[in-house]
Amino acid sequence: MKLCSIIAAGFLVAGPAIAQEIAPGKPATPEIATCKKAALETLSAQDPDIKDIYIDEDGATVAVSESKIETIPVTRIVMSEAYLRTDRSDKPRRFLCLLGEKNKVLLTFFTAR
Repeated sequence: MKLCSIIAAGFLVAGPAIAQEIAPGKPATPEIATCKKAALETLSAQDPDIKDIYIDEDGATVAVSESKIETIPVTRIVMSEAYLRTDRSDKPRRFLCLLGEKNKVLLTFFTAR
């Protein structure tokens, strides 16, 4: 199954980003929770076998960004390992999510490892 971006608004223009590691044991950040919800809604609509998405929060990075996609500000970048939970076996994937103003999800993207 080919997984594509959920929402794409253009091309990313490089800008500074500051990485902030998430401490182990803490609950999901609002950014991770928002990205997971948007990705799961879209993916499960396309493939009903996808029951859940597990995002490795301990290894996740949430970066503050001053980038833009054309004229749309990108305020946060979330990067992590993720697993798509289906009735079949799960495979690790890289997960990327771009958030704009007011934590609006601009893009979620999964790649096979």
